[in-house]
Amino acid sequence: MSTGLSQAKELMREVWRSRWLAVGVAWGASVLLGLGVLTVKDRYEASARIYIDTQSVLKPLMVGLAFQPDIEQQLRMLGRTLISRPNVEVLRASSEIGWDNKDSEDPKKREAEVESLMKAIKMTPGGSGTNTYAISYRDTDPQRAERLVGQLVKMFVNSGADNKRRDSQDARKFIEEEIREHEAKLVASENQLRDFKLKNFGVTGVSSQGYFARMSALSEEVDKLRLEYRAAEQSRDALKRELGSEAQQLPAQALGGSATAPAPLVSEYEARLDTARKQLDELLRRYTDEHPDVVSTRRTIAQLELQKRQDLDTQRRALAAEGPKGPTAMAAAATNPVYQKLRISLAEAEASVASLRVRLGTQQARLNETRALASRTPQIEAEFSQLNRDYDIIRKNYEQLVSRRESASMGVKIDESSPLAEFRIIDPPRAAPAPVFPNRLSLAVLAAVLAIAAGIGAAILRGRLRPVVGTAKALRELSGRPVLGSVSLLMNPQALRAQRASAMSLAAAAGGLMLVQLAWVAWVAVQGKV
Repeated sequence: MSTGLSQAKELMREVWRSRWLAVGVAWGASVLLGLGVLTVKDRYEASARIYIDTQSVLKPLMVGLAFQPDIEQQLRMLGRTLISRPNVEVLRASSEIGWDNKDSEDPKKREAEVESLMKAIKMTPGGSGTNTYAISYRDTDPQRAERLVGQLVKMFVNSGADNKRRDSQDARKFIEEEIREHEAKLVASENQLRDFKLKNFGVTGVSSQGYFARMSALSEEVDKLRLEYRAAEQSRDALKRELGSEAQQLPAQALGGSATAPAPLVSEYEARLDTARKQLDELLRRYTDEHPDVVSTRRTIAQLELQKRQDLDTQRRALAAEGPKGPTAMAAAATNPVYQKLRISLAEAEASVASLRVRLGTQQARLNETRALASRTPQIEAEFSQLNRDYDIIRKNYEQLVSRRESASMGVKIDESSPLAEFRIIDPPRAAPAPVFPNRLSLAVLAAVLAIAAGIGAAILRGRLRPVVGTAKALRELSGRPVLGSVSLLMNPQALRAQRASAMSLAAAAGGLMLVQLAWVAWVAVQGKV
């Protein structure tokens, strides 16, 4: 509390030290602000209120049978578009309102006047659910403001009916155009869907789950065949090792008298051929002739028969060239039964390895094909779903447009037979007798207050720019050192008379300022009533 009082006293001392500056600035600001107030003209507001009745007897009766537009929304849109540039230009060019169109030949000036008029006209709704609208406009001429509001009311009422008929016609035309466009889109979408099904026949309609299940089964079968193939190769290699360690011929004393009997030629492919033929018989019992396993097995049999003939020819040529005592004849005429059984087992093992190799290659090819097809399946499904979604949307929109065409036609007939909204003027256009705030009187009072505040502010600003230490306490706080004492000023009679004269002059200047301000405000108030 004491700090605030000290600051207030310090401010008063600063103002008192620059008192003549404060009075001078106050006088200058009063003159400038007074001249500014003289240039301002009082503005008068004209307003009108309109109520729109949207209740109709036909409206509840035609619910569900005919399309009924949202009247409230149309009226809100009409209220927003009423103050548009074309309408304002028509109002500005109207001679009935009382505009002075002599200076409106300049396009830039006319454009500025239209912009200013658009900002000055206000149209506000009365509240949600009330369907009331208030139109207001402020002008320096109250009669002109009243006439402009009257013209706006007429435009609002007339444009409601005109826009309604025009909207009905535009709606009918729009629906017809949309039906034709959607029909063309529907035909194009159907053709595109048909072409996609033909292009991806066998893939569309099958989910990716089926392909993944098939791929999993084939992968398991390939793994199983690969294990069997490795086991067959190991068995064949073991038989080869056993065959290499076994003697081909029995001792001569063990053969008796048949030692010299010629042995028939035997090919190692014979056992493999028997195994392949058995496998073919087994496959034919389960599959048709066009099955890939059947075709590959027959191809294997043909290759083995060719290799068998080549092997027998090779043995015959070797026998002819070497003679009956050559190694080929000795190998063909092997008399060791164990050796012969090993050769037969080795041939069967070779046939089994070849068969498993063919089956493994066939199943691996089928697995690769299924994998390639399964990798394409999600993309094909996504494209197919997109095409179906687009087609369903277009078809649904087309059916809705066709169903609403009749409703729209019936709604147009209702609009033509009876209006669904009636305009009623609650408050006719009227200009207020008193000017609106801020008028010249309030501005004059404000100018007087601001002039005095400007003088005080100038004195305080000067004190801040050129500070003066006025008390011992202030000096102690500023220097931070103790003050030992102070010297008082004793004035002689002549100095006292000079000080008194200065105070009288200051009081006369300040009093004159106040009187002039009061007279000025009173004159403005009288002029506003005239």
